Amino acid sequence: MRHRCKTPKLGKPADARRALLRSLATELIKHGRITTTLTRAKAVRAEAEKMITLAKDGSLASRRQALGYLYDKDIVHSLFEGVQAQYGSRNGGYTRIVRTVNRRGDNSKMAIIELV
Repeated sequence: MRHRCKTPKLGKPADARRALLRSLATELIKHGRITTTLTRAKAVRAEAEKMITLAKDGSLASRRQALGYLYDKDIVHSLFEGVQAQYGSRNGGYTRIVRTVNRRGDNSKMAIIELV
């Protein structure tokens, strides 16, 4: 049974799944928008929003948590500097998922996830 299992397995073992979500979250914060499958976009949404919430807190402990999760140190610094101006009054919902056409090779559902 899959009751109360929030994160999809993505067909990968736990370490590969965690590395995939970390890299997708890093690229999303770096570029502001990425194209991926719909299931991966829904899975990375939670991780990206956690990082933005940590950046809104702005404490040293949250900065260290973000540095431990995201792959690029410079992205963490830029995220913590600019997040108050962009998301200061927003209480969540920092990302948007837009469905696009299915992938040509395997007809997989594709989506664009972007920062609002």
